[in-house]
Amino acid sequence: MSLAKKYDLISEQEYLNGELLSEIRHEYIDGEVYAMIGAHKYHNLITGEIFRIFANHLLGKPCQSYASDMKVKIDQKYFYPDVMVDCSQVDADYYIEQPSIIAEVLSKSTRQHDKTVKRLAYFQIPTLKEYVLIEQGFVEIELWSRDQNQQWQQWSYYLGDDITFHSIGLTVSVEDIYRQVKNEDMLEWWEKNAQQ
Repeated sequence: MSLAKKYDLISEQEYLNGELLSEIRHEYIDGEVYAMIGAHKYHNLITGEIFRIFANHLLGKPCQSYASDMKVKIDQKYFYPDVMVDCSQVDADYYIEQPSIIAEVLSKSTRQHDKTVKRLAYFQIPTLKEYVLIEQGFVEIELWSRDQNQQWQQWSYYLGDDITFHSIGLTVSVEDIYRQVKNEDMLEWWEKNAQQ
């Protein structure tokens, strides 16, 4: 999802009230509002797949997964993660403050923002256990995981790898997350597997 040029400073309440009426989504960072621009189809396919995988796994469990229309609040910042998992069981209508997992699907226009501004903000959330960055143009998943000493560790995953989300007890293959995507890496993967 791309970010458009910011507008004048507004209060948190003005932002929240405006989001209820707006046909487009906006992110809010310390008084500045950024319009969210539409995403590529691969972005949507990956977001839908990771949401489906989480939602199916969490059926009947106390955690809930959310797709890109639910905000996360960190101090005076509001973001729309592509996918979130919330295990807090706090009843909230428009935003979550205690997610366990946040996943962002990267694009050329958002990669730097997701890997810097958002990552630093998300790491301030005490309940966050895993931050997932998923490339859409090629196959690579970056997983940041908080260890028992509250230190963040980073791993990268590729085709043929399995990823374990320890906070919800789920292991999934990289190819399952990308299964609807037809980028160059996936096309080569399918061709290679068809020949075996």
